[in-house]
Amino acid sequence: MFSTFDCAVKGVRKKEDPWNAIIAGFFTGGALAVRGGPKAIRNGAIGCAILLAVIEGVGIGFQRMMAENTKLEMPPPPPSSTGGSEGRLPALA
Repeated sequence: MFSTFDCAVKGVRKKEDPWNAIIAGFFTGGALAVRGGPKAIRNGAIGCAILLAVIEGVGIGFQRMMAENTKLEMPPPPPSSTGGSEGRLPALA
């Protein structure tokens, strides 16, 4: 049921972001509680939306934490050879 709502929200919003899952969770929680009446629908919808928001937030936090560990650093520049004949072939006479 969640996947159905998730795809429907993506189709309506034309976006791919964490809000889709939160909105789909809201609709799913409300739909699952429909037999309990209006208060149960409200509570189920809000509860599932909060749960999905926490899950999405933790996922975003982990992505940012892991991205910091994979930043590329520039290698140190090669040493300049300004003096002497080190590293050069001797001249042929």
